[in-house]
This record gives sequence, structure tokens and C-alpha cells, in this order.
Amino acid sequence: MTFTFTALIYMGLILGLRIPVLEGALPKPILMVQPDFVVSAQTTVTFLCEGTTGVKEYSLYKDGHKYLRQTENPQDSKTKTEFSITEIDHRHAGRYRCQYQTHDGWSEYSDSLELVVTGVYSKPSLSAQPSPVVTEGGNVTVQCVSGQTYHRFVLTKEGSQKLSWTLDSQYNSHTRKYQALFSVGPETSSQRWTFRCYSFNKNSPQVWSEPSDPLELLVSGLSKKPSFLTHQGQILDPGKSLTLQCCSDINYDRFALYKLGGADFTHHGVEWTQSGLSLANITLGPVSSSTGGQYRCYGVHNLSFEWSASSDPLDILITGQLPFSPSLSVKPNSTVHSGDNVTLLCQSTFKVDTFILSKEGAAHQPQRLKSKSEASEFQAEFSMSAVTSDLSGTYRCYGSRDSSHYLLSHASDPVELTVSGFFGASSLPPSRPIPTDDSEIQDHTVENLIRMGFAVMILIVLGILVIEDWGSQRRAQRAAEK
Repeated sequence: MTFTFTALIYMGLILGLRIPVLEGALPKPILMVQPDFVVSAQTTVTFLCEGTTGVKEYSLYKDGHKYLRQTENPQDSKTKTEFSITEIDHRHAGRYRCQYQTHDGWSEYSDSLELVVTGVYSKPSLSAQPSPVVTEGGNVTVQCVSGQTYHRFVLTKEGSQKLSWTLDSQYNSHTRKYQALFSVGPETSSQRWTFRCYSFNKNSPQVWSEPSDPLELLVSGLSKKPSFLTHQGQILDPGKSLTLQCCSDINYDRFALYKLGGADFTHHGVEWTQSGLSLANITLGPVSSSTGGQYRCYGVHNLSFEWSASSDPLDILITGQLPFSPSLSVKPNSTVHSGDNVTLLCQSTFKVDTFILSKEGAAHQPQRLKSKSEASEFQAEFSMSAVTSDLSGTYRCYGSRDSSHYLLSHASDPVELTVSGFFGASSLPPSRPIPTDDSEIQDHTVENLIRMGFAVMILIVLGILVIEDWGSQRRAQRAAEK
């Protein structure tokens, strides 16, 4: 009996050495990674697993399977170890945890850490809509776009406070690309806002594309917006020179030019005029199809991250990019009186989504109208009511398509509109069509003869009345003398 009891105690002691300690008895390890949990391919990555003293072995697990192990001398006092992976690639992307063993047994697993490897797919493009400059306290829409089929996009904010957002991609049938629209903000001038975006497939969520080019959002103040114009007009033929002018009565140190959809600004030095204006002349040219687009300019002080409000947008349109010319006509006539109504009709047998009407030398933006399809022809009617002499001039029209708003067809033949008269529309009688038929001219002649006849008759009657009055006065005078 005593022997049996002693044997059981002995076996129990031996078994007890093999039974791990209860969960929580050992400190939970901490897993970290350097230089970051999002790294580009070919980078060297180091995992740091921190445990406790007296560790015999550290193990690193990837996606639930033991990946690397590190044997330690329990007599050493260090409490952590390193696992290094050189020239990392997409196969190393995944979810990692670590664990350690002491003479008391194995610890629990660390919290999981996802290692993301970038650079596996081509980079998407990143832009801000409508511009990377946003008013203090406002939000902005950031657009991530790729021509490849990816399921999701990730937007990351760089800096001391790293943030990220993930959205499913949406197919844009208009551009035939995949995109995601992120709303970020509110923006403040107290910090820099720099973003990148990535794309990935949902079956490999830790394998990302190359990062997009960085996008920096800038915060504008409430200062007065600069004026923005071009002396060459907004519609240009390829090869022509173009100069854009930013101008302000505020003394800015430089002006920044931004093209809608672009990733960056171009900065230009300032000249000061004798009248106290700051301005910059920005030459773009010779122009080509790539010049077409919408532009804005901003005033910038060198000692501040705060920019001016945006100028009004300026559209630059390039002709000859669609292989046809629309036709332009005027109704009712190309010569009209002040106060009349005029319609300029632009037509094309080729597909046109939008017609553009321009007046030679005009400072205002060209007019745009969506086309209407009638009898296999596309057309738009530009109506002008109560016209004045200011509308006299040479007009041309162009066609464009929705896929390229800023690329136009060849110009129509020019049409000259002449508005005569110097009186307001309210003082003018209703306009009559110019006679074009011989019978109409004869009718006017008969009417004029009738009017002249009536006038002669009235004169005769007046003459008779005057003579009779004179005769009666003579008779009265003779009677008085007798």
C-alpha cells in the first residue's frame, strides 16, 4: 500500500513537469515590427517579440503556423528577441503572432499583427475634387483611381497621427476605370495633410499595389481670391502659345497654378506693378491636347501654410481634336435691330454631346449647351433675347464629347452678327421682316400713295376753311364801315 502510494506521487511529479501552467500565469508577449507594418517589397523587416526573463525559446507564427523559432539561454536576463526577414516579398505578407516558453511552460499568443507588403501591383492615381486646396474647417473628396480590376482601395494619411480608410471599389462606366471616393476632414492649417492610396484584392488583403504619388491637401484662408485670365482666349488651336495671368491687390510672395485632376501645383514668382498689384504671367505652350483642362490659381505667403481662396476656374479648350466641323447659322437674320431676339443654331451630323459657342474677342466664358438629336442630326440652339450692339461680332461653334470635355472639334465657318440701332428695346416698335418679294414691295408703294392722297385732301380742306374765314372777316369789316 505504501509502495503504491509512493509510486503514484512520483508519477504525478513527473507528469506535472509536462503539464503547461494555467493560461495567464505567464505575461502575454508583445509583438512589434520595424520599420513599419506596411512595407515595400525588398525591404528588410524585423519582428520583436517581448516576453519575460528565463525564456528558453521564442516562436513566430504566420497565419497560424509556426514560421520561425529562436532558442535562448534561460540564464540570460534579456526579455525579448528579434526575427529578421531580408528582401521581403508578397509571400511574407500575412498575420503574425509570437509565443515564448520558460521552465513553467508556454505563454499565450501575442496579439496578432498584420504585415502588409506593397509594390506588387501597379500604382493607382490620387487626386482631390475639385482641388487640393480646401477652406479651413472644410471637408474634401479624395479620389483613388485605377485602370486595373481591384476590389478595394486604402487611403492612408501620413505624419505623426497615421490614419487609414478602406472602401470597396466602384466601376465608373464613363471613364472605364475603378475608383473610390473618400471624404476627409475637417481640415485645419495647424497640421499637414499628406495622403497616399493603394489597391488590393480581397483574397489577398495584405498584398497591396505600389503607393500612389503623394497628395498634399492645403488649407486656404478667407483672404480675397486672385483674378485669373488669359489674353489669348480660352479656345486655342494646337501649337498656339498661351499665357495665363494671376493677379491680386494683396502682396503674395508667389502664385500656385493647379490643373483639375492633377497631382501637384506649379509655383511661380511674383512681379509687383507700380499700382501695387502682385501678378504672375504663366506661359503654357505651344499648346497641345494635354494642355486642355480646367485651371485655378492661388496666392501664397512664404511664411505661412495658409493659402488664398481659389480664383474662379478657367477652362482651356483645344480645337481640332475631333475630326469634323459643325455648321452655324443665325435666325431670323444675321443683321438685326437692338431689342430683337436672335437664335444661333449649331448642327452636326457627327455625334456631339455638347456644343460650344464662342464670340471672337469676348472676355467671358464660351457658352455650352447639351446637344439634342433630331432626324439623325445633333444640334443646339443658343437663344439671345433683346439683343444690344454689344453682341455684334464674329461667332463660331464647336462640338465636344463627354469623354473629353476640353478637346473640341474643328471650328465651324464664322458667322457675323450685326446689331444696329442705339435705342433700348422698350423704345423700339416691333421689328418687321425685311421684304424679299416684289409683291410685298408693290403693297408698300400702294400704301404710301394712299397716305399721300389723304395728306393732300387734308391740306385742301384746310385751305378752303382758311379762305372762307378770311372772306367772312372782309365782309364784316365792310359792314362796319357803312
